[in-house]
Amino acid sequence: MHDSMTEPTNLRIAVIGAGPGGYAAAFLAADLGMTVTLVDPEINPGGVCLYRGCIPSKALLHVAKLIDESRHAKNWGIDYADPNIDLPRLRSWKEGVVKKLTAGLGVLSKQRKVEYIQGRAAFENSNTLRVSRASGSEDSLTFDRIVIATGSRPAIIPSLKLETSRMMDSTSALDLSEVPGTLLVIGGGYIGLELGTVYAALGSKVSVVEMLSGLLPGADRDLVLPLHKRMEKIFDSILLNITVGTVKEEPNGIRVTFDGPEVKEREKVFDKVLVSVGRKPNSEIPGLEKTQIKVGQRGFIQVNKQLQTDDPAIYAIGDVVGEPMLAHKAMHEGRTAAEAIAGHKVAFEPNAIPAVVFTDPEVAWCGLTETEAQKQNREVKITRFPWAASGRAMTIDRTEGMTKLIIDPQTERVLGVGIVGAGAGELIAEGVLAIEMGALAKDIALTIHPHPTLSETLMNSAEVFFGTSTDIYRPKRP
Repeated sequence: MHDSMTEPTNLRIAVIGAGPGGYAAAFLAADLGMTVTLVDPEINPGGVCLYRGCIPSKALLHVAKLIDESRHAKNWGIDYADPNIDLPRLRSWKEGVVKKLTAGLGVLSKQRKVEYIQGRAAFENSNTLRVSRASGSEDSLTFDRIVIATGSRPAIIPSLKLETSRMMDSTSALDLSEVPGTLLVIGGGYIGLELGTVYAALGSKVSVVEMLSGLLPGADRDLVLPLHKRMEKIFDSILLNITVGTVKEEPNGIRVTFDGPEVKEREKVFDKVLVSVGRKPNSEIPGLEKTQIKVGQRGFIQVNKQLQTDDPAIYAIGDVVGEPMLAHKAMHEGRTAAEAIAGHKVAFEPNAIPAVVFTDPEVAWCGLTETEAQKQNREVKITRFPWAASGRAMTIDRTEGMTKLIIDPQTERVLGVGIVGAGAGELIAEGVLAIEMGALAKDIALTIHPHPTLSETLMNSAEVFFGTSTDIYRPKRP
């Protein structure tokens, strides 16, 4: 193994996988003076996030929001005709967004003199990769360090596997080949709800089935409630505490049977079924056993705070090393790994990684959640500001939102932030900054926010903590 303080200019590194984590690691390593090879099956960098994840789904969710808003405008005295949806044009617009971004990354990798190889990599040993190019040729290449950034794929339930175009995962759902009359979404997590929202707006009758007692199982219940209420209006049905028994293709659709004490309809036929039950790490890299890398029980590659695996020459980042499986977490890990390889004193130790569900309303949170605090028996003070008292929320007719702070009662430090409402994904960054900076509730309360905005609900929540919010009335306890 090389001494970690080796001058980075003479280090040759490979990054396997060019998603947000992989390209961030490769680009920063190049900026730090290393010679970088980036290997990925796609024609340009971007990975799942850009090709078949975050970016195409957000483009379609924007369209869904516009359709929903146009229907909602009746309440304000503006009547639009029902939209005429040109599916091929919508598809090509979404693909255009993806192309533009991924091509841009291709240009950036050339500008940085990163050697980009379209192909797949297998380990021959800790420093050598056998790279099979898309063109058909194979090379054996040796590197000082290797970064694994192979990401994740949709999880499959064997009993729900059917070889038919009527069964979709998140990838095929984003292809938007057609708008089915009826769609069953299996899994009430963020991917299922986001894609369900898109198809419902485009005209499908959408049902969601979730085996647990609520949608978005990882989020605090008070944040999910306003979303659930709105979903009840846009979805045909939401089935909770119910599992799918069997799926069977018939001439006119897929017959699905349901199990559970609260089942009202034992079986039903749907035009299409979308399975979104989570994601699995892509840690089955050929030749991995020829290295000293250790893989945990759930398939995640084990790494330390510098993202170094049990093999000193190999680092791993992103979805393949563990939860949360989020692009922004991967990007920061990628940068940390590149700096660690360059010999800088770094560690990946965030206090808050934001999570955003891009439904309508959006749900976002960071830091300690109320649910986690309860599990840890940790004493916290929860303070909430309802958007019904927000002037800005009223002007956009979206008063169902809520902003909450989770505060340490002794130090008055902000430990967590949760927001549900229009644009929550944009607002949560202030919460992340507050936690990372060790802000007190007083800091947020004394920070003058612009009015009228949704951002001031953070300030209002902090004022509620001190009992000084002028926008709501809380009588003093005797």
